[in-house]
Amino acid sequence: MVRRVTYPEVIPISYEPDYHTDRIGRWRDGQFLGGVVPAFRKGYSRTEDWLSHKRWYAVLHRFGPEGHYLDSRVECTGAEDRHRESVDAADRRLSKWLAELPGLEFGDIAIRPFRLEFDGVVFGLILEDHEGEECAELYPHDLGFYAPWDGLYDT
Repeated sequence: MVRRVTYPEVIPISYEPDYHTDRIGRWRDGQFLGGVVPAFRKGYSRTEDWLSHKRWYAVLHRFGPEGHYLDSRVECTGAEDRHRESVDAADRRLSKWLAELPGLEFGDIAIRPFRLEFDGVVFGLILEDHEGEECAELYPHDLGFYAPWDGLYDT
């Protein structure tokens, strides 16, 4: 028996203040998804100096009103070995980018899958199969969205 793929065209993502999805919403020209996230570059294998390999990024993805991917701003602000400085710098950068979006309102969004690579790190909302269950995984945030596609996620 062949399993039928039932991914929706757009993936809802619920806004949660002061949590993983607290920097999402709408702006004059569409929708946005922002975050301050850590990531290791592709191909990294754990080493004793892992703190210098874990990088922090300010990320802002923009989408049209129907959830089509438009563009991204991504900036590496430092490594885990300077955690507080790196996170604070990413937060300031993201806050600046968000302040530049006219008509910004935080809230739920619904976007289409997308993928890009920056600095050896994959960013995007990527359709996957997790042990036979359809999933849209947000990278590098490590948030998984599943049926019933209600905007809630697993970490």
